[in-house]
Amino acid sequence: MSRALWLALALLAGCAAQAPEGPVTNTGAIVGEPSAPRNRARIHTELATLYYQSGSMSVALEELRIAVAADPTYATAHGIFGLVYMQLGDNDLARQNFQRALGYSPDDPDINHNYGWFLCQSGKEHEAAPYFLRALGNPLYATPARSHAAAGTCALRVGKLAQAEDQLQRALRIDPNQPAALLQSAQLRYRQGRFAEARPLVARYVKVAEATPESLWLALRIERRLGARAAELSYANQLRRRFPGSPEFQSLQRGAYE
Repeated sequence: MSRALWLALALLAGCAAQAPEGPVTNTGAIVGEPSAPRNRARIHTELATLYYQSGSMSVALEELRIAVAADPTYATAHGIFGLVYMQLGDNDLARQNFQRALGYSPDDPDINHNYGWFLCQSGKEHEAAPYFLRALGNPLYATPARSHAAAGTCALRVGKLAQAEDQLQRALRIDPNQPAALLQSAQLRYRQGRFAEARPLVARYVKVAEATPESLWLALRIERRLGARAAELSYANQLRRRFPGSPEFQSLQRGAYE
């Protein structure tokens, strides 16, 4: 059991003695009183998040059911429900839960970001932008670079290159090592034929993030375009060794570089 999960379980065991999280509306509690239902919902949602991150989706769902039974208006729980169903490929339930979460907390930046990313991933890129913008409009949002990067990725997917470049550059100004912004900026420059500019972006990505089939495939094609045969073969070998079942490796085998 991970230390984080152990701590969360210990916290759950002592939830009856938790300090108040703050006043909760529509529970009948006097303002300023501890809200036991909201605390239970929060603790079980935190547990669900840990299980989601570890890939235990069925356990995550059970924890979330307990959370919303304790407090049906807890937006964060519905938002994590959306992420779990998104991971499970149930787009209808994912959409319903994201929308329910936004109904309870329309300005929550994390929920807005996640719903925008869900739309981007489910072929509705044109609908995603307003949710990223709403997340970015919250002055307390802790990770604006990721929403700029996600907005840039969505714009790139539908061929809006100028919009993509603007958003990706905004992300990198906030966080020069934002992985998605680095990789998608390299993708953009590759599409524009700016291969020498794409190369250092991929190199920076490799220093801050784990290699993926997408990143290795892009790096391979950049080196191929630049005529760097040894580097191209090195990336090809990594793709073959680490991701033999990936669509990118299948493209390599077919010689389908574009």
